Amino acid sequence: MKKRKILVTQALPYANGGIHLGHLMEAIQTDIWVRLQKLRGHDCIFVCADDAHGTAIMLSAESQGISSEQLIAKVNEEHQRDYAAFSIGFDNFYSTHSNENRELSESIYKALDANGHIDRRKIKQLFDPEKNLFLADRYIKGACPKCKTEDQYGDNCEACGSTYSPAELINPRSTISGATPIEKESEHFFFDLPQFSDMLKEWTRSGTLQDAVANKLSEWLDDELQQWDISRDAPYFGFEIPGAPGKFFYVWLDAPIGYMASFKNFCEREDYNFDEFWKPGHDTELYHFIGKDIINFHTLFWPAMLSSAGYRTPTAVFVHGFLTVDGTKMSKSRGTFVNASTYLDHLNPEYLRYYLAAKLSNGIDDLDLNLEDFAQRVNSDLVGKVVNIASRCAGFIGKGFDGFLSVELDNEELIKEIQAGKDEITQHLEQREYSKAIRLIMALADKANQYINDKQPWVIAKTDSQSVELQQICSTGINAFRLLICYLKPVLPVMAKEAESFLAVDPLVWSDIDKLLLGSKINKFKPLMTRVEADKVQAMVNATQTEYEQQQSSSVSAPEQDDTGFEPEIEFGDFSKVDLRLAKIISAEHIEGADKLLKLNLDIGLDKSGKPITRTVFSGIKSAYKPEDLEGMLTAYVANLKPRKMKFGISEGMILAAGPGGEEIWLLEPHSGAQAGLRIS
Repeated sequence: MKKRKILVTQALPYANGGIHLGHLMEAIQTDIWVRLQKLRGHDCIFVCADDAHGTAIMLSAESQGISSEQLIAKVNEEHQRDYAAFSIGFDNFYSTHSNENRELSESIYKALDANGHIDRRKIKQLFDPEKNLFLADRYIKGACPKCKTEDQYGDNCEACGSTYSPAELINPRSTISGATPIEKESEHFFFDLPQFSDMLKEWTRSGTLQDAVANKLSEWLDDELQQWDISRDAPYFGFEIPGAPGKFFYVWLDAPIGYMASFKNFCEREDYNFDEFWKPGHDTELYHFIGKDIINFHTLFWPAMLSSAGYRTPTAVFVHGFLTVDGTKMSKSRGTFVNASTYLDHLNPEYLRYYLAAKLSNGIDDLDLNLEDFAQRVNSDLVGKVVNIASRCAGFIGKGFDGFLSVELDNEELIKEIQAGKDEITQHLEQREYSKAIRLIMALADKANQYINDKQPWVIAKTDSQSVELQQICSTGINAFRLLICYLKPVLPVMAKEAESFLAVDPLVWSDIDKLLLGSKINKFKPLMTRVEADKVQAMVNATQTEYEQQQSSSVSAPEQDDTGFEPEIEFGDFSKVDLRLAKIISAEHIEGADKLLKLNLDIGLDKSGKPITRTVFSGIKSAYKPEDLEGMLTAYVANLKPRKMKFGISEGMILAAGPGGEEIWLLEPHSGAQAGLRIS
């Protein structure tokens, strides 16, 4: 078999948040494929990086009172920690904010410019006069110009589905400062994508893409391609365009170049030649694993840029769908938008690796993580089938034969049948049809378990615990287990390593499937995988919900303050909508599972018939007050705030408090002359 030289990348996670289950699906899909190549003896390098540029990074760092560099360094450390916990075996994980990426981005841009593929022209954009920056569509909200629905983003309406330009919004406002945007002119730099129309039509139909992706791209290519805006104006966190002070590369220009930069950084430490993998004419392969939401960047802009700048284009771009949980889009409020760190607090990462592998195909359809099926499948397949084979046989080998396997097997046909699955399993994994491979592996595990059931070694051991037959039966079972573990090693590297320790063998490679384990001594068996417990799955969901609810209750998204520290002025009409009343706290209590919230029962006065009105509110004041100290205290209460459903119940409004937070939160003191229900004016 010819040894291949392969470079693999996965999409870059954005350095403005944690790794979540959606990121992990792609990382696990890519990692399984890379591990297969390495186990087969190919030279396969897996690189990635944080996508570390853009306005969002700049604003997030500003809101935290740190520099953008500090923010991306902190997030990079968190991302590497979480990926490592799920055994994602990057050969290099880097950042797009690097010297290598700056140099490559500048050189590629200069090549594009020299080749006549950069156009410059002035355009008008909406500009935040208070924040002094041009606004991307996602930073502008207003009423839809078609259906008049309020609070819609600057490019499309979620209510009626209309698309429009930000300038068409009714009463637009900046979501950053709250200011009314103004229109302002600025020179922008454009990559002349239409010049590559013929090249892209050929490349996208050359077998580099899945048919569904190529068909979608043909719809775009049949229309007239537009020039791509690759510049942004200061202030912006990124790389300044050479010879253009105050102009920066748009984040999506230098993000894919980050693949090259990460590999170049790897080459500087290892004995690899950068040009061998990125220049045309070399016998190497280049693969990108990405989600279907970023197809246009990787299959239009990226190959066109590479072609213009004299670099090779990808061998293939593998596109996958989105991850849903229990049949719907991941949701923080439902507890299904799970961060990697929250998952790790409750569950074994190899559960997720296996379940996703059992459902992944090479298509672009969405994949659903059904939490009930998740537990059942892992328990049935890994614990009930694969691990069960070893646990049923190892004890008899240890007790009756001092851990030594027999030199002959009881059922060579069974072992040959498991070995005969190698070519088909390899082909499925190579083609990213992981679910087909898993089904075949589990079918072979079923046959091994049926063999053990039929032979009943436990019955034989009762009469002769040292019989040759018993040793050969259990040695057959152990060999079946070893082969199944070898097949599963790309999916379950941690369990495979523990199995190798139990079997007392060197790290398994793909060619070991053709060999048997005879006459050697194995170690004492230890449980390799415990069952998924339903209460731990629910605890993960609950923890995610609690994190979300505490964020909602303890933080309110506020507009930018002015130099005096006060919020921007509002009209009296805005304030007059608030029904602000004086409420008396009747009782307060702790909430099980909530770190910051207390449950308050409020007396807010009398209704028109003279009956008392009570309301229940969840408030994040636990750090400052004990429940027993709150009884009888007064508080300002927003009576007409729409009730909000939380995990702990319905919160009917909001109480107001003062202070910086922590232990310094202050309500009103009780006053003999105060009466609940009085409006505050």
